[in-house]
Amino acid sequence: MDININDIKNGMTVIMDGNLYTIVEFQHVKPGKGPAFVRIKRKNLRTGSVTEDTFNTNIKITKAHIDKVKTQYLYKMGDSYVFMNNNTYEQIEIPESVLGNNVNYIKEGLEIDIDFYEGEIIGITLPEKIEYEVVETEPAVKGNTATNATKDAKIETGYIVKVPLFINQGEKIIISTKDGKYSSRA
Repeated sequence: MDININDIKNGMTVIMDGNLYTIVEFQHVKPGKGPAFVRIKRKNLRTGSVTEDTFNTNIKITKAHIDKVKTQYLYKMGDSYVFMNNNTYEQIEIPESVLGNNVNYIKEGLEIDIDFYEGEIIGITLPEKIEYEVVETEPAVKGNTATNATKDAKIETGYIVKVPLFINQGEKIIISTKDGKYSSRA
């Protein structure tokens, strides 16, 4: 489906130069002199490379149709992660290389959307915030009450996150998957 470049939005998936891109950022610019233009930052969904481009406002681009399939994470097998389609119960294997940094947040039983383009897995969509158990952290030291003081904590996936000093081993915390930072106690 062709759309005008003025109608793009952040997060939209488009086809340009025969490649699949997601729009990371866009800006409509109207300079004092000369015609208006659109500046976009796009990420190649296959290679992960990010490019910035400027386009005239009269060009058309092709919007890619992405299918989202609701799945549940089951287990890790070698270098692949195995998910189950919630509707068909079919198992889907995704190589760790496709998941990238998302592997830090994947835990057993987690509900995840897998994004498909014409049958090809192009990525996953995690919940915005996920609850984890702290499996390892240093105990808080009495008297150490500097403002915004943090310490390292290892969560059940093995990921290390900075948490406030009052968080203890065995506690449940909520982490934002957007930036990988501690959000709050569960």
